[in-house]
Amino acid sequence: MSDDLSKLPPQVQERLLRLQQLQQTLQTILQQKQQVEAETAEIDHTLAELQKTSDDAIIYKAAGSLLIKSDKAKVTAELTERKELLGTRNTVLSRQEERMRNQLKEVQTKLQEDLKPVSTPS
Repeated sequence: MSDDLSKLPPQVQERLLRLQQLQQTLQTILQQKQQVEAETAEIDHTLAELQKTSDDAIIYKAAGSLLIKSDKAKVTAELTERKELLGTRNTVLSRQEERMRNQLKEVQTKLQEDLKPVSTPS
């Protein structure tokens, strides 16, 4: 396979490497987005459960391997702030994803143009 790659012109080899890099970057972005979305869903669930509890209920929050007694209003505020931060992070990741997909499409198009003369029978 690497012998086949070395037969390609340097420009095409560079584009193939660029395509692989873009694919890896896109994969990383998608994984990060998935983590952000999972954490947001968990926060939504936690906030919904907090709404069901009375204001004077005893609430514990995790701090490493400890559970610490905390105030419901404070925990709710912290979770809401974290959710907003995650929303911003998700927006940034979505923009990065869109950019990566556009760059991927561009490189794929150029590669197809580069390889067209090679693949057409002579």
